Amino acid sequence: MKNNIYNKAGRLLLFGALVAGFVGCSSFLEEKDPSNLTPESFYTIPDHAEAALASVYADTRFIGGDGGIFSSTWQLLEAPTGTSTTETAQNSDLNNLYGLIYDGRTQHVINWWNGLYKVIAQANLVLDKVPAITPMDAAQKTKILGEARFLRAWAYFYAVRLWGDVPLITMPQTASSENFRPAPASQDAVYALILEDLKAAEAAGLPWMDNSGRASLAATKSMLAKVYLTMAGFPLSKGASHYQLAADKSKEVIDYATSNPLSINLFPTYKAIHNENNDNRLEHIFMLQYNVIVAGNPMNNMFPNFKPVTFAGPSGTGSTVPTEDFYNSYEPGDKRAVNQEGFFYTTYYTNGSGEEFDLGAPYIFKHFNQQALGTKDQPGTRANNLNVPLIRFAEVLLIYAEAQNEVGGPNALAVESLKRIRDRAGLTTPSMGGFTSDTFRDAVLRERWHELCYEQITWFDMLRLRKVYNEATNGFDNFEGHTNPSSNQTLQAKHYLMPYPLPEMQNNPNLMPQNPGY
Repeated sequence: MKNNIYNKAGRLLLFGALVAGFVGCSSFLEEKDPSNLTPESFYTIPDHAEAALASVYADTRFIGGDGGIFSSTWQLLEAPTGTSTTETAQNSDLNNLYGLIYDGRTQHVINWWNGLYKVIAQANLVLDKVPAITPMDAAQKTKILGEARFLRAWAYFYAVRLWGDVPLITMPQTASSENFRPAPASQDAVYALILEDLKAAEAAGLPWMDNSGRASLAATKSMLAKVYLTMAGFPLSKGASHYQLAADKSKEVIDYATSNPLSINLFPTYKAIHNENNDNRLEHIFMLQYNVIVAGNPMNNMFPNFKPVTFAGPSGTGSTVPTEDFYNSYEPGDKRAVNQEGFFYTTYYTNGSGEEFDLGAPYIFKHFNQQALGTKDQPGTRANNLNVPLIRFAEVLLIYAEAQNEVGGPNALAVESLKRIRDRAGLTTPSMGGFTSDTFRDAVLRERWHELCYEQITWFDMLRLRKVYNEATNGFDNFEGHTNPSSNQTLQAKHYLMPYPLPEMQNNPNLMPQNPGY
């Protein structure tokens, strides 16, 4: 056997020598390993374009990533709002978020920066390399480029709201790139790119809805409405012109939904919102995609601390739980505050499917996947494939109601949009004549707090409005000077922006100066 191997090896060496004699040593040394993919060798066929786009979508899941012990990256957008508190104290970074004393060393801040710019970098590669792929169906190419621009806009929209002026990178970068350490661009410039990208996505031939979870026309128009609404408020203060744009764009989605109620609509019940069979359907206009084969739903830090609410028994961290003040601020009879029917639960079943027991406090039910985790007499599948909602049709209705009120007062469609949200909650809504512009504004904003809670939206409402819902008064306080009941700490002007991450400032000396107050 050994002799046979040696004989074969000798023949191979002889063949190699003959080949070398024909092609020359220099050609042999210059030969490239075809298994080592580069951007130049990879972006050659349509399948490569699809795979590259899939990697951009995959990178959006950084939001569910690790924020240290008993914490997740997404908690950056929940802890400072004052609507939640924690039952654990092991994570100093998370405690600093609740206490409003975070800084550029806080892991959640670093994770958001790194995650967003990775999405941007991957999208830039797609936008740079895919146009040259030939042959490729033109419609397929346009659609892929449109989705990449949607995702880049999505990432920059988070970045500009979190940090204000941020580096604007639109091409792939290497260490030899001329602008490898870019200085921050103005917020106006960042928003200009966001709008340009979203308008390109809007014209890219996307379907109105996409049950696979990819960006759709409804998602693009809804995102545009969110961007216009944000630009109308602080800090850009574009005012009436952009409220009108927000009203117009959200109305396009509402008009389509009215004509196609089986495609876009509100779910009839709140349980349907966190039923994995409804992922990417009807009310869920855009979601982060989760499947346990790759990554399971990342909202486990909303589980009660060491209470047996799932098949895993006494587990959970309780590091994001509702404050009693916020839970009690729902109107009497509001279904959203009803145990296991709405967004909260105060009892559950031992190990997910056994005897019912009292939790001792309200906890967040909005992201609780009963199919996976268990319900009465029904053990769960243990495969938590529930997606995380980013844009729901409920938000689109509230965008229209708010924006329309700011430019012309509450018209019939604005009141109807508000009423649809409240009807599902089992609440009555005054007729149009029962509102002034001011009372309607407060009514819509209260619904935003109560309907969109714990979806990483509330913090951005606080920033653009520079107001905070006060559970004790049922009104709104100015942002500066409001005391969060979760920590008894007061919001300051510096909290309008997050600090630049310290590691990024060390790597990029042009990322200066630090945002005020940090």
